[in-house]
Amino acid sequence: MAKPPVQTAPEDVDSRIAPDPFAAVLPAIAALGTIASIATINWAARERTADRMRPKRKAVTALRELETCCLHLTEIFRRFQRNPKLFSGEGAQGASPLKFGVHGPRVSPDSAKLYQQAINDVASMLVLASQSAFEVMCAIEDGTVEAPETIFFGFGECQDLLNKLIQNRATLKASVDTGTDVAERLTSLVRELKKYRTD
Repeated sequence: MAKPPVQTAPEDVDSRIAPDPFAAVLPAIAALGTIASIATINWAARERTADRMRPKRKAVTALRELETCCLHLTEIFRRFQRNPKLFSGEGAQGASPLKFGVHGPRVSPDSAKLYQQAINDVASMLVLASQSAFEVMCAIEDGTVEAPETIFFGFGECQDLLNKLIQNRATLKASVDTGTDVAERLTSLVRELKKYRTD
C-alpha cells in the first residue's frame, strides 16, 4: 500500500513572529559606520603624545582583519537581500520607515534559525570592525599608513550615505540596499589603504 504524500504546512501555521529585523540591520549599519569613521582621522589627527593609546597589532594585521570584516559585512547584507521577508520589510511593511515594531513577520522555524545566525554574525562583525578600525586609525595617526586624501574622502562619502539613512528615516529595504553598496565600497577602500603601509 502506497504511503500518502507528506504535506507541508503553510508557513503561517504553527509559526512564530520573528524578532524585529531592525535589530539585525541597525547593528550591521553601525558596523559599517565604525569602518567609515576612518574618514575623520584625516582631519582630527593631533600631535602624537607619549601616553597615547597604542594598538595591540601591527597595521598589516589590522588592515587584513578590517578587509575580512568588510567582506563578511558584504555577505551579511547580501543575505538580508536574499531573505526580504525576514530582513527587508517585504510586502506592505516595505514602505514603512526604519523603526522598531512594524516589520516582524510570521516565520518558519528555519527562518527563525536564519535570523539568529544573522544576529550572531552581525554581533561578531561589530566587535571586529570597531577594534580593527580603531587600530587602523592609530596606524594612520602614527604614520604607519600614509594614504592620500582621496581615500579619506571615499570613507567620508560612505559616512554620508549611512547618515542619510538615519536623517531620512529610510525604509528597511532602502537601508539594506544602501548597506550592501556601502559594504562593497568600504571593502575597496580598505584594499586601497593596504597599499599605503610604510612599515
